[in-house]
Amino acid sequence: MPEAILLRLDAVIIAVTAQIPRVLSVRDASAADALPSGPLDLETHLTLERGVRERVAEQSGFQLGYVEQLYTFGDRYRDPCERAGGPRVISSAYIALVREHALPDGFAAHWQDCYAYLPWEDWRRGRPALIDAALAPALHRWAGRDKRRRERVDLTFGLESAPWDPERTLERYELLWEAGIVIEAARENIAAQELPAAAVGRGMALDHRRILATALGRLRGKIKYRPVVFELLPASFTLLQLLHVVEALAGNRLHKQNFRRLVESAGLVEGTGQLDHATGGRPAELFRFRHEVFRERPAPGVYFPGAWWGR
Repeated sequence: MPEAILLRLDAVIIAVTAQIPRVLSVRDASAADALPSGPLDLETHLTLERGVRERVAEQSGFQLGYVEQLYTFGDRYRDPCERAGGPRVISSAYIALVREHALPDGFAAHWQDCYAYLPWEDWRRGRPALIDAALAPALHRWAGRDKRRRERVDLTFGLESAPWDPERTLERYELLWEAGIVIEAARENIAAQELPAAAVGRGMALDHRRILATALGRLRGKIKYRPVVFELLPASFTLLQLLHVVEALAGNRLHKQNFRRLVESAGLVEGTGQLDHATGGRPAELFRFRHEVFRERPAPGVYFPGAWWGR
């Protein structure tokens, strides 16, 4: 007989508030943190995108606007019900960038810090100490004398003089899973290594932390060639606010003056002629995104050589 398949819809909804990248989280039946998710209703969901919006609204009260497809996840046994004879679960995941606002009462939904789930990804205060203190030793124990494993560990986590690649978020999570370091690995009977909770981050239901890692890597790559960060800002903003949003997503500090100069010279923003007096110091000029940039440049992102790494 043909294998039974269940199609689910998952949503990664990202906001940046007070310099913190936040993801909308709900509680599943086991009270674990989860992404808004639900099955596709073949009768009522005319499109997958419409289904995503309806599932998000049902579980959080949040009304989504624009969403785009992230990836399709279909590994065997990604849902434990499959081992018990249930259908194979395929998930079509979507990503949305929004401005955070209070959620309605009556929903088990909350905004959570993305880096609470992926703490090794936040380099804004420098290289996280947890990498060298906990993760690297555990990964090297797992690699043992296997040269290929050892090289994979070093390249993925920027060890032994290898550079850190901010976009390899999914590879890092999957490596930690394979090495039995994250809690989700125990669900697959992978021998677990006992590490401090602060080093391994908070677990999520099913493979939702893997989906979140995929989304973060996608965003880090996308800000280089698409002006997606402006979805997270009000209509008018200061350049410092723009800087903080980019840093929050990138998980790294940018060179402030280079960033300001290059954003302005690239024509991404234009002045509004108004000042922000709520900065607590000298009033800052307010800017807005220039939509004309889409006609002027094929890849109007906010990544520029020399703008990254340090103030």
